[in-house]
Amino acid sequence: MMANMVTALNGALSHILENDKNAVVLGEDVGKDGGVFRVTDGLAKKFGDDRVIDTPLAESGIIGTSIGMAISGMRPIPEIQFAGFMFLGFSQLVNHAARYRSRTRGSFKVPMIVRTPVSGGVRTLEHHSESPEAYYSHMGGLIVVEPSGPYDAKGLMINASKLDDPIVFLEPTKLYRLFKEEVPDEPYEVEIGKANVLREGNGLSIITYGTMVPVVKSVVEKRGVDAEIIDLRTINPLDERCIIDSVKKTGRALIVHEASLSFGVGAEVSARIAEKAIFDLKAPIIRVASHSLPYPFPGYEKYYIPNELKVSKAIDKIMSV
Repeated sequence: MMANMVTALNGALSHILENDKNAVVLGEDVGKDGGVFRVTDGLAKKFGDDRVIDTPLAESGIIGTSIGMAISGMRPIPEIQFAGFMFLGFSQLVNHAARYRSRTRGSFKVPMIVRTPVSGGVRTLEHHSESPEAYYSHMGGLIVVEPSGPYDAKGLMINASKLDDPIVFLEPTKLYRLFKEEVPDEPYEVEIGKANVLREGNGLSIITYGTMVPVVKSVVEKRGVDAEIIDLRTINPLDERCIIDSVKKTGRALIVHEASLSFGVGAEVSARIAEKAIFDLKAPIIRVASHSLPYPFPGYEKYYIPNELKVSKAIDKIMSV
């Protein structure tokens, strides 16, 4: 069927709840209201309010409760309404969820999936427009996933439900209803930790993810650039082999993401390319990202977030060398 990301994620959560009696969904307004973006719409009616649980407005409590559930053998899937609010549960995530398996020498696992909308471009305020993937990827013990479309969203979520480590599942707000694509009704998995080569090419490697995938695809298609487009899909662990193989083939690397330029995912990808493929490069690595400033008010976000023009200029620059 044709589905947007909201519908695809709803189908994935329904499958998980139906097939894993230990799975529960919890968060602010996820039950009766179906979540702020309606990702959990209808799940409480189908599975009951003891499986789809409305919680108080307390992010640290939601995360902390989920950790306790996970350690006790359940598979909690907490929703945090916006990524900026998840900082209130940051201590719980990095000090406990990320470390508990290591701290107990493998005696306890923390199989939980923390879902939250991320990134901007929809004229919301700063705490509703965060791109926090670098924060969580820096912490050993946390898996960080960010799909760019409905098909990947459903497959990655179902795959996440089979793992025994805490997963931060980032859902780009702008992509929730931006487009539809063919998504199978039956369950399937997209492997976490494996990047997706969306388009093969020989002249340039463009490494991207999340909200920037549609932007990059549009520029490449309009201009007919001989570019290989890689959608990371998983930020941590990074599919280094896919990146390095591509760059060694093309000799050029352009990295595009919505998060701020400084100390971001692009910096990590650049460093790995420099370490593993620097002598294969025909041009310096270029990064296109948002400015290293606080997220602006809605009227200015179109100047803050990378767009097709910025990506196109970066392609011209790297291809001119």
